[in-house]
Amino acid sequence: MPLLQEGLNIRGTYEVEKFLGEGAFAEVYRVRHRFLGRQAMKVFKRLNMTEEEVLDALNEAILLTHLKHPNIVSVHDANVFEFPKGVCGYFTMEFVPGGSLDRFWRSHGSTLVPIETTVDVMRQVCRGLSIAHAGTPPIIHRDIKPQNILVGYEADGLRARVSDFGLAKKVNPLTLLATAAGTLQFKPPETFLKSKADSCAADVWALGVTLYLLLTDQFPFELDSDLGWSNKKAFEKEITPPNSWNVEVDPALEKIVYKCLKPKPEDRYPTAKELLEALESWKKPSPSKIIKPAKTVSSEMSKSILGAHSPINQEEGHRLVKQAVKKAKEEGRLFEAADLMEEAFNKSPSLRQKYANQVKLWRCGISM
Repeated sequence: MPLLQEGLNIRGTYEVEKFLGEGAFAEVYRVRHRFLGRQAMKVFKRLNMTEEEVLDALNEAILLTHLKHPNIVSVHDANVFEFPKGVCGYFTMEFVPGGSLDRFWRSHGSTLVPIETTVDVMRQVCRGLSIAHAGTPPIIHRDIKPQNILVGYEADGLRARVSDFGLAKKVNPLTLLATAAGTLQFKPPETFLKSKADSCAADVWALGVTLYLLLTDQFPFELDSDLGWSNKKAFEKEITPPNSWNVEVDPALEKIVYKCLKPKPEDRYPTAKELLEALESWKKPSPSKIIKPAKTVSSEMSKSILGAHSPINQEEGHRLVKQAVKKAKEEGRLFEAADLMEEAFNKSPSLRQKYANQVKLWRCGISM
């Protein structure tokens, strides 16, 4: 059961609107700031921490205040509050109504995410992460995956933001390495061989796995969750070419994917910046140059490879659309209408193509 209930007022400033989800150490809520509108609030599950413990828990928020970039989620506030269950630490971030890249990916149902959209999102993620990698010493994320990337519509289109820097860490300035941590399916071979092997190149591997997943609805390697960090042999099998799953993946894009997923870290792009440069140089080939794949896959079935999820709900999606259109007719409620429409997209894939431009107009303040 969530720590906070809807309607709870925090410090006379925030009203809890909705429970969004949770991780091992914190819960996330959508809250409404008294003056600044909707934000996301991350609340630590452990209650009554000492001031030193709260400060330690707020490392992620402190780190994010130094990594200001349009493609990194921004932090607004950090503090503690007291309620009947005890004293709670928290920090607030910008609220992204579209939710995670995981939800965005799933919302496409039985179809693959358009290749131009996939590359655009990955370019944006690389722009954000390259800021962290450019630090002295570099900061590595250690848990890049679709669940930790937020996507939402802005006036100029879809914007991606890297989030959840809870495992982020500065590497050793001499070795440029750090202790391995994160989600097994997105970790590179070297982290299964020794503990202190995480690096910028390991983040690049995770970006490569994410790119492969968005292009194919498949993972490049099959890891056994029961084996944990003993999955050393999982990387011995050759990767199935992305073009085998997606006809639009040309040799140039495949080459980028393969370089991200080189077994040896020194053979990969060293940081997100170099991967960004490669993605920015890629151009989608003309239809006449597309080669028919040897086989195809049912995306509807393979969307389950990241675990169980809420099924597509056309009826709920259309209900949210009606609410959004009604809200847009009320004075000063266009941003709330856009938020509702983005929720609808995640319920019904067909709605995204139909109403995406409408959301962009609403984000511009245009009600037509």
